[in-house]
Parts: sequence; C-alpha cells; structure tokens
Amino acid sequence: MLKSAANSNPEKNSMPALRHLSCLTLAFLAFPALAASGPAVAGIPVDFILFALTLLGVALFHNATLYVALTGMITIALYKIIFTGFKTGAGLAGLIGHIGHEWVTLANLFCLLMGFALLSRHFEKSHVPVILPKYLPDDWKGGFVLLLMVFVLSSFLDNIAAALIGGAMAHQLFKGKVHVGYLAGIVAASNAGGSGSVVGDTTTTMIWISGVSPIQVFHAYAAAGVAVCITAYVAAKQQHGYSPMIKGSHAHTKVDWTRVGIVGLILLFAIVTNIVVNIKFNHLADHFPFIGVAVWVAIAISIGLRRPDWEIMPETAKGTIFLLSLVMCASMMPVEELPAASMLTALGLGFVSAVFDNIPLTALAIKQGGYDWGFLAYAVGFGGSMIWFGSSAGVALSNMFPEAKSVGNWLRHGWHVALAYVVGFAVMAAVLGWHPEMPERSMPAADPTAARIAPAGSAAH
Repeated sequence: MLKSAANSNPEKNSMPALRHLSCLTLAFLAFPALAASGPAVAGIPVDFILFALTLLGVALFHNATLYVALTGMITIALYKIIFTGFKTGAGLAGLIGHIGHEWVTLANLFCLLMGFALLSRHFEKSHVPVILPKYLPDDWKGGFVLLLMVFVLSSFLDNIAAALIGGAMAHQLFKGKVHVGYLAGIVAASNAGGSGSVVGDTTTTMIWISGVSPIQVFHAYAAAGVAVCITAYVAAKQQHGYSPMIKGSHAHTKVDWTRVGIVGLILLFAIVTNIVVNIKFNHLADHFPFIGVAVWVAIAISIGLRRPDWEIMPETAKGTIFLLSLVMCASMMPVEELPAASMLTALGLGFVSAVFDNIPLTALAIKQGGYDWGFLAYAVGFGGSMIWFGSSAGVALSNMFPEAKSVGNWLRHGWHVALAYVVGFAVMAAVLGWHPEMPERSMPAADPTAARIAPAGSAAH
C-alpha cells in the first residue's frame, strides 16, 4: 500500500488529532444524563475518562492502535472489577456475565470482518474493477460516480461489504494510490447508504424490529443523499488531484464470473440470514451469531471453486481484534439514559457515534421514544464516518489501506464528512421538519444485542 506522506511527521499529525478528537470526546461527555452514579473526577465518571484516554491513545499512536485498544480494554475491565462492577454483577463474575451478554455481537463482528476481507479479494481478482474504468466518466466524475455506487450498494448490503467492495475498486482504478480523503468518502458513502434502509444498517434494523415502520426511517435519505453528494464531490476532486483514474485499455481482460458468483453467494447468505432471523427468529438473535456464521458457510461452500486468499487473514485479524477491543470498551460504559428526545439531541448523537458504539445508543433511544426515527437513523448511521474507527466500515477499510489509521490525517483530509453531516441534517430539518413519534405510542424495549449485522459507532456502524 502507498504510504501517506503526512505520516512522516507523527508529532505534527498528533496535535490536530488530539484537538479534534478532544472536541468529539467533549461532545460525548456533554450529555450529563448519559452516566450512572459512580466515582467521578470533576463530575465526569472515571469510566468515561479511561475510555477517552483510550481513544486519545489511538489518535496519538496510530502505529500501535491494537496495543492501545487492548490496554484500554484491560484497564477499564480491571477498574470495573475492582471499583464499580457491571450491570450483570460485581467483580469477576460480573465481567463474565457481561461477556456472556456481548459475545454474539463480538462473534458476529469477528466473522463478518474476517469473511468480508476474503470477499473483497474475490471481487478484486474477478477483474471487474479492472474493466470498470471504461464504463465510468472521465476525470474526477469517475471517482464521484464510484462513491455513488457504494452508496447504492450499501442500501441493501452490509456497510462493511459495500466499503470493502468500494475499496477494492478504488485500489484498482487508482493503482493503489488512494487519497485518505477519498477513503473517508468511501466510508461515508457506505454508512449513508444504509441510513434510510431497514436492511442496510444494524441500527435501522433495530428500529424496524422494535415496531417502527420502514417508511418512518426512509426519509433519512433526504439528509443522506445531500451528505453523500457533498462528500463524494470533494473526495473525488481530492483523489483526481492526487492520483487520477487511469483509463487504460483492457480489451483482453476477462471477468472471472466464478469469483463474481462467490461474492454474490456470500452476500446472499448474509442478507437472507439477516432478514429471516430478524423477522422470524428475533428471539434467538442474541443467542447465536447467525449472520457471521452464514458468511463463513458460504465461504466454505465456495472453497472448491476458487481458493480464498488466506494469506491476508493474519493482518486482517489484527484490525479485527482492535475493533472488538473498542466495542468491548464502549459496551462497559455506564450508559443508562439519554437526554430528552429532540432534534438537537439527535444531532449530538451523530457526533457521539463517532467515538461510541451506536448500538446501545440506538437501543436507549428506542426505549425512550419520542424521536423522529429518520433523523436518528441518519445521525447514528452517518456520524461514525467522521473518524476512521468510528464505524466497522472504516476499520475494515483501514485493513486494506493502513495509511488511513491516523485520526489526524482522517480529520484533516476527510473534513468534508463532518461538513456533509451537518449540512445534510440541516437540509432535512428545513425541508421535512422534526416529526417525532407520538408520545402515547408504547415502544417495546430493545436489547443492544437484538440486531446482529455489524454494529457501528465508535467501534462499528
């Protein structure tokens, strides 16, 4: 992979990373109603301080993110074992109970990240990305259309798959020289595409299975459509200036339709399993990682057709363990309630989701009620794109492009994602207005582990 020139000065990169991540962390801590009672420093629970320090460590030491995340997870776990306990009990027994409560989410994430990494290599070796340039517009508009394709794919695929497919295409189209701003655009497009579809993102699926009509989520596309156009335009311009699309002649290149079929098979297994489990067997969803296992069943079936690239598994595993460590850290935070439902709260949750798992945030919002579900879906879905580890799509893509693992680079070159988020939110507010759920409607309580694709937020979107 191409090394980003900006990475040559870590100390210079660390300062903007510290400033920007501190702002997001302070936005998170600005919700005083989030925290339960417990030891605190200046009114901030120690749990949150440890989590914030972990995130800052990730920002400052992006070449050692795995070790920082593991250290943070162990530190938070030890603190809770000794001082506060868990929702499932005190001490080591409480930790074991907590892991038992979260293991399906973790297992699904592990299987999906590892499996979709193989999927992306199948897609890359199918030669579809090689012949794609002759069907795309010239100059920067080709990169723009590619991001719109990722947006559409993510409306019915898992956002990890959409991001990895987009990354595989970009790697071929730009000969491995992909701008960090364009990588942020790919992640933003994948998260935007799922925000208005109840089968495109874990959070929207949770809202759907809680009893909300898909129509009440669909209007999130009013914001997501604007946001993706903004970020796609800026990112495509950045990429064209950095490394233009090479429209070479590939007349003799043939598509490996067997590999294309394998990609389709894996996605089909994931989509069908997701829909069937969430609609027919939702009561079993928190007992077994159905989606992740379905992906690996499809991979196993296809081994005889084309050999998967097992060589990428060790490096992919490192990124996956990093993500799971942050998911575990976020799951141990003492989040008990959200501020009163409002448009401003929904806007703030988008920034919170960049550093915090949006699965429990969404579950709390469902139990609380009173939200305009389209606003909430857009906020928690798109918000994680603002930092590379703020969504599972970002973490998965960073395994393909290690130069993305710098919060400073991501925020500096991917500034258009935050701008697009705010503008999209404002457009939806101005055009459609805030139409919250009727107060008298009683929502069923939703467990954070009820939906089982790939969580988003600080650890996954």
